[in-house]
Amino acid sequence: MSASAPEQNLDCYLVGGAVRDELLGLPVIDHDWVVVGSTPDKMLELGFTPIGRDFPVFLHPDSKEEYALARTERKSGRGYKGFTIYASEDVTLEQDLQRRDLTINAIARAPNGELIDPYNGQADIDSGTLRHVSDAFSEDPVRILRTARFAARFGPMGFGIADPTLKLMLKMVKNGEVDALVAERVWQELQAALKAEKPSVFFTTLRQCGALKRIFPELDALFGVPQTPHYHPEIDTGDHVMMVVDRARQLSDDLDVQYAALTHDLGKALTPNFRLPSHPGHEAAGVPLVTQMSERYRVPNETTRLAEIMSDQHLNMHRLSELRPQTVLKMLKKLDAFRKPGRVAKFALACQADAQGRGGEFPDMPYPQAQLLQNYFDAAKAVDAGKIAQAQNKTEKIPEAIDRARVEAITALRKKEQA
Repeated sequence: MSASAPEQNLDCYLVGGAVRDELLGLPVIDHDWVVVGSTPDKMLELGFTPIGRDFPVFLHPDSKEEYALARTERKSGRGYKGFTIYASEDVTLEQDLQRRDLTINAIARAPNGELIDPYNGQADIDSGTLRHVSDAFSEDPVRILRTARFAARFGPMGFGIADPTLKLMLKMVKNGEVDALVAERVWQELQAALKAEKPSVFFTTLRQCGALKRIFPELDALFGVPQTPHYHPEIDTGDHVMMVVDRARQLSDDLDVQYAALTHDLGKALTPNFRLPSHPGHEAAGVPLVTQMSERYRVPNETTRLAEIMSDQHLNMHRLSELRPQTVLKMLKKLDAFRKPGRVAKFALACQADAQGRGGEFPDMPYPQAQLLQNYFDAAKAVDAGKIAQAQNKTEKIPEAIDRARVEAITALRKKEQA
């Protein structure tokens, strides 16, 4: 740190995830700082750039790291925006740390390396405990999602939620606080949860405190719905979907794959009781539910579209080698594969997660359908559509001629593989 560094003129502390992850021996990605005893005017004088709309946050002129003035919050309405922010020179570091969600996130490090830990976050890191800092936790419903996400991230390291914190989360759900969650924050936390070490813990934690039914009713409805034991030794559809999202996380870092895996079986909640444990037609029945959930939380269009196709086509994918070549081409066209070839591999990965995300021997079974679909696509894609189009004397016959050639290419490849 050079003598001219602007932070040398400030009383600032490294806080939050950077300190927590450092203590856990994890890579530190982002550095967030709290500045005590300063003002917006002083920050501007030192060259910091203001970025906070709701409270004073600034970007460092060189490192571009975030520096926030120490602040307190007072509940003034419902939801995560229902707060009055107080940022002033007289707010102490301890007061700023007290407004944070969990004790493991309420530790600060001074420039000289000293840890400031007024709420015993280090002890909770040592014991693997996710514990709320204060009763102010109950004022922000996003903290339910964040706690569930941290459980998904750190659960494999032995972390669990403290009983008093879980009871507080239950109380918040009963009081209707989660109903004030806004779409953007739910989607933000869901994205992060799907990329956690064990995403299923996020959803089972929400279910444990009653929040899953309020936030993701389409998923909650799957628990208790039986499936055919021969194909699903785990039997419960909710359990199956949890296994699938964990398998998807192992197979891919791609959000589209993970979301498609999460939502692929929503239609099974609609199966009439007299049909159980079979689920005829659940594939198409689930598509409107995927659309409904995606619209509610403003899921990006491409992510939503792959999930809708996954719901509609995953059983066809599982029996790919049995499908007529015309049906294979129909699947590729539903994927819009010739314009969006990247969807093929994503769809295959999500289907593989479904096939292997089950009990018994299924997790260890190979999934040759993934490579087979790619082979069929490559064969169909190799057809010279332009040449075929030029050979047609009527424009309206071009699509049919191209489709026929692609079906022939798939058929030829199948015969070659079966020879």
